Amino acid sequence: MTTLKNSITDTLKTAMKAKNMAVVTVIRGLQAAIKQIEVDERIELDDAQVLNVVEKQVKQRKESIKAFEGANRLDLASKEQAELEILSQFLPEAMTEEELDSLIVQTIDAQGATSMKDMGKVMNTLRPIIAGRADASLVSAKIKAKLA
Repeated sequence: MTTLKNSITDTLKTAMKAKNMAVVTVIRGLQAAIKQIEVDERIELDDAQVLNVVEKQVKQRKESIKAFEGANRLDLASKEQAELEILSQFLPEAMTEEELDSLIVQTIDAQGATSMKDMGKVMNTLRPIIAGRADASLVSAKIKAKLA
């Protein structure tokens, strides 16, 4: 069985053979972030933890794109967009709006959530399910709308 870390390494090898330096740079940065956590915490990251690192890198790119576009630096924004696309290949397939809405309704019903006080319970239940497949802030807003 191939792990997410192995798949990242395979992508790096392929990019190196193809002399695709843009991909090589992004993947090496990702691997460095993974290795940093492993060394700091003296653990071997599993797929879920590696996915968290990928998500964090993706989020950083999205924030950078927004900042660069706001500063009218479209050259830098497009570079970040290219890096975002490279990183996105390691994320699981995104949930559709309908899947997400359905999942939120099911979780709210299963938890018996009725008010904003229950939002934490609902969000904590959903977090592992949506990891890498949906934006947590979007999910949070949808839960708020349903519970309000």
